[in-house]
Amino acid sequence: MKKGHISVETENIFPIIKKFLYSDHEIFLRELVSNAVDATQKLKVLSKNGEYDKEVKDLQVEVILDKAAKTLTIRDNGIGMTADEIDKYINQIAFSGAEEFVQKYKDSDSKESIIGHFGLGFYSAFMVAEKVEINTLGRYDDAKAVKWTSNGTTEYSIEASDKATRGTDIVLHITDESAEFLEEARIRGILDRYCKFLPVPVIFGTYTKQIDDPSGEKDEEGNVKKISKEVPNQINNPSPAWTKMPADLEKEDYSKFYRELYPSTIEDPLFHIHLNVDYPFNLTGILYFPKIKENVEVQKNKIQLYSNQVFITDNVEEIVPEFLTLLHGVIDSPDIPLNVSRSYLQSDSNVKKISAHISKKVSDKLKQMFNKDRKDFEEKWSDLRIFSEYGMLSDDKFAERAKAFHLMETTDGKFVTPEEYKEEVKATQTDKDGKTIFLYTNNKEEQYSFVKAANDRGYKVIELQGPLAAHWVQKMEMSLEDVSFARVDADTLDKLIQKDEEIPSKLSEKEQEELKPVFEGVVNKDMFKVQFESMSESEAPIMVTQPEFIRRMKEQQAMGGAGFYGAFPETYNMIVNSNHPKISSILAAKGEEQAQKAKQLTDLAMLAQGMLKGEALTDFVNRSIDLV
Repeated sequence: MKKGHISVETENIFPIIKKFLYSDHEIFLRELVSNAVDATQKLKVLSKNGEYDKEVKDLQVEVILDKAAKTLTIRDNGIGMTADEIDKYINQIAFSGAEEFVQKYKDSDSKESIIGHFGLGFYSAFMVAEKVEINTLGRYDDAKAVKWTSNGTTEYSIEASDKATRGTDIVLHITDESAEFLEEARIRGILDRYCKFLPVPVIFGTYTKQIDDPSGEKDEEGNVKKISKEVPNQINNPSPAWTKMPADLEKEDYSKFYRELYPSTIEDPLFHIHLNVDYPFNLTGILYFPKIKENVEVQKNKIQLYSNQVFITDNVEEIVPEFLTLLHGVIDSPDIPLNVSRSYLQSDSNVKKISAHISKKVSDKLKQMFNKDRKDFEEKWSDLRIFSEYGMLSDDKFAERAKAFHLMETTDGKFVTPEEYKEEVKATQTDKDGKTIFLYTNNKEEQYSFVKAANDRGYKVIELQGPLAAHWVQKMEMSLEDVSFARVDADTLDKLIQKDEEIPSKLSEKEQEELKPVFEGVVNKDMFKVQFESMSESEAPIMVTQPEFIRRMKEQQAMGGAGFYGAFPETYNMIVNSNHPKISSILAAKGEEQAQKAKQLTDLAMLAQGMLKGEALTDFVNRSIDLV
């Protein structure tokens, strides 16, 4: 037997592992199984290169739980190791010092990925084990089996072993504190999370299978009898869809894989994008476009990141643009550094290239769908809209490309791109300053009277709904030349689209000054600013509007995007149509009759905006009954 000390330039590596990686200690199993898979893959390579002339078949990794013995074993039939190789790969760990290690990798963001990328893959076993054994037989003809043992200090022993088959067993003697890893459900959960798509069969436990009785005995109906047989339970799919070429897959294959990723999902995705790049970086994967609900936040963390089919994380916000986290699916790349902090990821050149590539692939796919079958694209738009808005707000390059396919729906049910709408309304909705006004509503039912008034004037109104609409409007005003957005209820039409011609007022300034206090006396002066406008007789006698700027700031503030403006008060304009006959009749009335008519008209204006509630609404109803 040989005894010695593990060569590390620190007093003891194990307390460091346990202290700084304890919160992620389940990852030990991912690392050990990944190492075992590597051992089988290396044997394949040696065989292919002619460096190993024996038959290579039935390569697999087995995870064996023995609760009574308090052990967990990870077994492979890969290349195995000699005593010299154990000494090289296990006993000699080169660190520049514990203190430097601790300082460099203390960032909590990088804890999860420290292990496998700094020579600590095997030593993660000591996060849960009080003793670890390596029982191994190398691939060489004259190889001798050896057994390495350590109890979590720098001391170890190597002795001869009776192992007769090629490969390696890593035996973990689980500590009492880590007894959870002696539970079958816990181990199965970890394997399902991290090892679901490893490229070599991973076996855990057995299951009962009904097979034909080998004796051939038949039942009364003449059929061969069935017997129960325990067979190895393979928990992974070694050849997931993303590892195959798109030409080799059918639509059903993509749907099946989606169900494999998200077995509890009810709805099918809208479409998918297959990623397959080998230069200037390596990237494979399949991204699915789900039906996105209004709440974009609940859709995140559905993209799984893999490195050579080993699951790493489902938090990919530093690897893909933020809006792409709304997608579902898998990306696999060995070129993404996994052992660094998130801030480093954001500046890494490969990560930037991968992020930009995925963004372009998504926009190219949307443009292709738009050009190929616009009707089908329009039918999907209710699910695509929020995603496209989110993308345009968070990614300038995507925003530029999205102009070719981003749609707006008019109140008469027609879909148009911003450029198409601009061209269509340019002649009628361009103001005296040369700006084309995009009239919109966020609720065509609630703002029906305003939409109808605009349509009666020959104006086209678009619908802009959802939590991102206010921000998207500002983005578009900055990117579209000579364009301004205005909600139809933000002001009178003549103010929203100002022309050179002016409609003369039937009320003189003196008459307006006489009427102003009448209207101010029947409304809350802190909330409503009364002003007279010279409008068409066919328009409403009184309108309640909220200035576009104030409303936008309030909407953004509600989403947490305009806090620096302070709290905006509820202020509105009470616009009196100086040309409407009813206003003239109020001027002719006197005393209580005048105030009552003014109150009735202002309440009607508030009712049109859904602002008349509670006691005020009851008073209005009773007053209306009396008037009838």
